[in-house]
Amino acid sequence: MSAIGTPEKVGDAATAAPRAPGRRRGPSAGRAGTPVRGLLPLIVALGLWQLLGDPDSPYYPPPGEWFTAIRPLMEDGTLLPALGWSALTFFLGLTIATLLGAGLGLLVGASRRTDRALGPSLEFLRVLPAASLVPVAALILGYTMEMKLVIVVLPATWPILLTCRSARRSMSSVLLDVPRTLGLSRRERLTKVVLPAMTRAVLLGVRVAAPLALIITLLVEIVTRINGLGALLGAAQANFMSAQVYGLLVIAGALGYAVNWLVTLLEDAVAARMGTPTG
Repeated sequence: MSAIGTPEKVGDAATAAPRAPGRRRGPSAGRAGTPVRGLLPLIVALGLWQLLGDPDSPYYPPPGEWFTAIRPLMEDGTLLPALGWSALTFFLGLTIATLLGAGLGLLVGASRRTDRALGPSLEFLRVLPAASLVPVAALILGYTMEMKLVIVVLPATWPILLTCRSARRSMSSVLLDVPRTLGLSRRERLTKVVLPAMTRAVLLGVRVAAPLALIITLLVEIVTRINGLGALLGAAQANFMSAQVYGLLVIAGALGYAVNWLVTLLEDAVAARMGTPTG
């Protein structure tokens, strides 16, 4: 009988067939060009805006006017310090939110009794608008860096907390029983089993929390006029300098996009190390 009709041999031949060079794809394959390809529609839209826009428009100046408007801020040394303050608040707030959210998510997800007891309080705090916390935080802490961090950390914590709680609750019982069988200590079980298994969930929560943290950072600075990119945005808006507002928004968007891209690369690297595909 011919070997062509036997499924076993067909499967063996397909398995043994060498892959064509250049066709191998890892977990992060297909994402390498994503930052460039994803920006093409925006670049095309800005190009059309530049060609068709009216430089004298008070509301929709073309992109060429944006960079002209923010040039004085660069020349007088105002832009870079403001960008530095916003970036510092953003990164510190996101770091604290990551540590706090991952720790609380791990604790809440490990115990269903704790989850049921704290669930209503967590849901109440999660739905509080961040803007409503500004007057209270300013009253208690004043117009300080600490106040900005508190306002940024609180809303940015919830995406990380919720993803870590779900990941801990869905963790396989076999995965948790093996370290006990091997006689590992509680600390070894945490560092060698639980934390590596939750790394993907933490990174997913950070990807969701990062743009939220940036938005809240700018919001607090616009409302309170504390040093930062948001304070420059608020001042430009109050003076009806629309071109400068657009230019500052581009800078803020570039910062958020860069952070999201870096977190995506880190997530892909962790997925490749763990041998699991990314979504």
